[in-house]
Amino acid sequence: MRLTDRLKRGFVGRPLGSDRLGETLLPKRVALPVFASDALSSVAYATEEILLVLSLGGVAFYHFTPWIAAAVVVVMLTVVASYRQNVHAYPSGGGNYEVASTNLGRSAGLTVASALMVDYVLTVSVSVSAGVANLASAVTAIGEHKVLVAVVLVIVLTLMNLRGVRESGTAFAVPTYGFMFGIAVMIVVGLVRAALGHTPRAVSADYQIQAESSFGGLATVFLALRAFSSGCTALTGVEAISNGVPAFRKPKSRNAASTLLAMGLIATTLFLGVTALAIISRVRVAERTSDLVGAHGEQPTVIAQVAGAVFGDRSIGFVYIAAVTALILVLAANTAFNGFPVLGSILARDGYLPRQLHTRGDRLAYSNGILLLAGFAITLIVAFHAEVTRLIQLYIVGVFISFVCSQTGMVTHWERLLRDETDPAARRRMRRAQVINFTGACLTATVLVIVLATKFTRGAWIVCVAIPVIFAGMRAIRGHYDRVALELQPEPGPPTLPSRIHAVILISKLHAPTLRALAYAKATRPHTIVGVTVAVDPAEAERLRLAWEERGIGIDLVELASPYREITRPVLEYVAGIRRESPRDVVTVFIPEYVVGHWWEQLLHNQSALRLKARLLYQPGVMVTSVPWQLVSSEQAGRRQDRTVPGAVRRAAGTVAGGQPAPGVPAGAGRTSVGARIGETVASPERDASGTPPEGTGVGTAGVPRR
Repeated sequence: MRLTDRLKRGFVGRPLGSDRLGETLLPKRVALPVFASDALSSVAYATEEILLVLSLGGVAFYHFTPWIAAAVVVVMLTVVASYRQNVHAYPSGGGNYEVASTNLGRSAGLTVASALMVDYVLTVSVSVSAGVANLASAVTAIGEHKVLVAVVLVIVLTLMNLRGVRESGTAFAVPTYGFMFGIAVMIVVGLVRAALGHTPRAVSADYQIQAESSFGGLATVFLALRAFSSGCTALTGVEAISNGVPAFRKPKSRNAASTLLAMGLIATTLFLGVTALAIISRVRVAERTSDLVGAHGEQPTVIAQVAGAVFGDRSIGFVYIAAVTALILVLAANTAFNGFPVLGSILARDGYLPRQLHTRGDRLAYSNGILLLAGFAITLIVAFHAEVTRLIQLYIVGVFISFVCSQTGMVTHWERLLRDETDPAARRRMRRAQVINFTGACLTATVLVIVLATKFTRGAWIVCVAIPVIFAGMRAIRGHYDRVALELQPEPGPPTLPSRIHAVILISKLHAPTLRALAYAKATRPHTIVGVTVAVDPAEAERLRLAWEERGIGIDLVELASPYREITRPVLEYVAGIRRESPRDVVTVFIPEYVVGHWWEQLLHNQSALRLKARLLYQPGVMVTSVPWQLVSSEQAGRRQDRTVPGAVRRAAGTVAGGQPAPGVPAGAGRTSVGARIGETVASPERDASGTPPEGTGVGTAGVPRR
């Protein structure tokens, strides 16, 4: 096994057969951490985002916090209830894209897909950066290398997801449940202490906040709306379950809906609890540390301050909360690693993304989509220096665009079904679902307007530009595929046969690979056959001619003059001349090539052949045939690869380990016998009157040995 294969198997694991796809389906207890980690992790920073915005007006504006948090919870529960309808109506996994495409048209579907793709990339970037920031609250040395740490964490997540959904879900379950347990205990302990009169007190409780400016009237309303839009980051990841229904065990829709409800209830409870403790313990945060009067050094996150107030600074409870919070924030990116590849696969199936994204890798995960997501996320982390405050401004715009389109599409979906439904009970259920989706559409549309109005100039404009660019790119890809499909449509009737076939064998030296190419070209029964060499060195060309005549091959050898020592141009001009004389004929160019076992050997051989092939492929009416000659290094590499292939596959291919023929396969099968009897091999029988080879020649109509 090659070193690269060993590394791949060590990190990713052994390949899985397609028949084992059912083994990768998730039970609800594993699906919850896989798909809900993003929504649950928002508990760690949603409260902080509200307080950061309100701090612009000073401590006095903190009294808006409970009302803003309550508004966020109302929106979240409405969206959860709305998406439960999506899960039952569209269980195929298309999610928002499928809902919008089916009910509002392809343009709406592509808009949703573009928004979701941006959001998934930002989910990874924001979650990992936030995780590193929380980790830096406990280990200050990390803050100096946060970009490097964030990039390494993305790479680790990528490797874990390449191992497959079930394995990554099992690995992520423990930290996610550990986070839920730790935050729940912290909330209970903190509230009990407050009720008993031992009110927790944050380290920043005595700090004063220097207001950025004075706010009043409409400015106060705008500030509150901006805080609300920032708090709505708590809704990110809610749609992930509707996109991942196919990953659930049967009954898929019911299990997905139950998991979605559990996620919504847990997330809202934890969010409200953390917000309540932040208010009780008088946490103070500001966008700039310099605005905190009395603060020294880097300000800790809200969740770290609350944990320190409840359990004691640097206590076991504090360290535990810091650790599981950092883990859940990093693992929240796993939601995107599950959603983005599935969405990419569906878009590739529909022709809007490269088709490579549609196929599963050898671990039954959409490997190409996972790698693409990781690449984009790392680019953003490096470009924005892993700063959560800068990245968060780009966040949630795409989320709410998809929310609005999806819920509007569901309203249309129920309206269409109601036209044909006559059962009163069924109509009542549909009307109830339609009202839920209509409410969700109105609320999310309102939030989207607020988000755009309050975040546009602070970075959200980048997303507003990126979404149309991605939309146009997907339309262009689909247009390309449509044009290619139209070009490839066969003409009516049987295919038109060429008048004649001219074989041209490229000759550099008269060695074994050349003789194999000559034998194979003759075996294909062309109408004419000729050897062609480019006379770069006259002395070498003369030696080739003498060897050619001495061998008695019986095929004309054409020497092409090359005063400028070029090889490609003379061959192209010669082939073009044949085509000009007989436009209905086909020219087949046979190129002997070495098959090597190491990448560095490829640099030493076949360079002229590669250039020729690249140019010849653009010539109409010209076929290019590579005739391989396996060097010893390639045989060794082949034996190494054979040892990595299951025995049944090797037997089907006609070989066993070590390159020996499998039982029942004749020795030497698949090899071309070329040696001293070249005259016998090349001088094959003529065609009969019907144009087919005579019986017993051992050659089929396509030049393939008969069985």
